[in-house]
Amino acid sequence: MIMEIMSMAQPAAAAAADAAVGVSGSLTLGLAGAGAALGIGMIGGKAVEAVGRNPGAAGSIQTLAIIGMALAEAVAIYALIIAFQGR
Repeated sequence: MIMEIMSMAQPAAAAAADAAVGVSGSLTLGLAGAGAALGIGMIGGKAVEAVGRNPGAAGSIQTLAIIGMALAEAVAIYALIIAFQGR
């Protein structure tokens, strides 16, 4: 009797493990996307503030802001890769 129950529970446990991997990947991607969005927003806001204070430095500020935004977006791309790998 116990062996029959164990044999029926095994596929259900495997399905639950697969669902957990999907949820963890979605959670990873969601958190990384939110973090990247916050980072990009903060960089853009501070860049606009800096240009407002010193309009003559707009070119160098824009360059640094673009580099900062690219690095923040890279975090979301890395999370996307990890989410699709199922880790």
